[in-house]
Amino acid sequence: MYKQAFGIIETLAPLHVGASAGEETGNLNLIFRDQFTQTGLIPGSSIRGRFRADMRSKQPEKAQYWYGHEAITDEKEKSKDGGTTEAIVKFEYASLVWLPVFCPGQPVVWISCPRLLKRYQLITNISEKIPPAYTAPKTLQGRQVGVNRKILFFNLGFLEIENEQDLSAWIPPGVNNIPESNLVVVGDNDIAMLHDMALYRQSRVKLSDTVKKVDTGAFFNVEALPEGSILAFPIALKNTGWQPFGDAKTAQLYFGGLESIGFGRCRVTLGGEY
Repeated sequence: MYKQAFGIIETLAPLHVGASAGEETGNLNLIFRDQFTQTGLIPGSSIRGRFRADMRSKQPEKAQYWYGHEAITDEKEKSKDGGTTEAIVKFEYASLVWLPVFCPGQPVVWISCPRLLKRYQLITNISEKIPPAYTAPKTLQGRQVGVNRKILFFNLGFLEIENEQDLSAWIPPGVNNIPESNLVVVGDNDIAMLHDMALYRQSRVKLSDTVKKVDTGAFFNVEALPEGSILAFPIALKNTGWQPFGDAKTAQLYFGGLESIGFGRCRVTLGGEY
């Protein structure tokens, strides 16, 4: 039986995990996305690589124990364990729990949908009932229409709040920067459009090595999850005693690429049995 743990990722800077930077004309470096909701995710391999590299730089012998060693091609060494070892810690992909979206003339709201909240529920074993679509707290600041109706205005249209419910229980542990009154659960069919509207996008160019001008055909774009995004991922362990952050439960790590230009800084909080 595996021990169950989980990780919560809060982006402190735009996060790009996906296509690498290229120099093709008009190239858009897309992020990895969930196949059903079309929302951004971090593959389990990227999470494992970050944790492994961090431990390997400090405690290489423990890194091999928890994450397995690299494949061995030498026949003499290979005979000891077949050339590979199974990792003690296993990571799955991180999916969004809450995503910040700008509303013109209104405070920023953090959105989710029933499908994403259901995965979060399975990861953390939260006992709360999944809220229906178009749910928000009573304290949400929206445009009042009629007696008991509120409408949020996004860049692409209006969204009517149909249900009022306290959603504070759905804020993951270790996350303190989300106002409880600014949470909104939208429909599974709406999350993809609102997600694309919320993404951080940056146009980049490659300058000439000798003069300050753009090289011909060296224009490309980058998209990323915005600062303030919250993701969750499950962890399975064959043995307990794993301490990637020492005695702490929280640490800052860099995920994805483009760290040198300010992408990828995140706060990671661990929970569960590890």
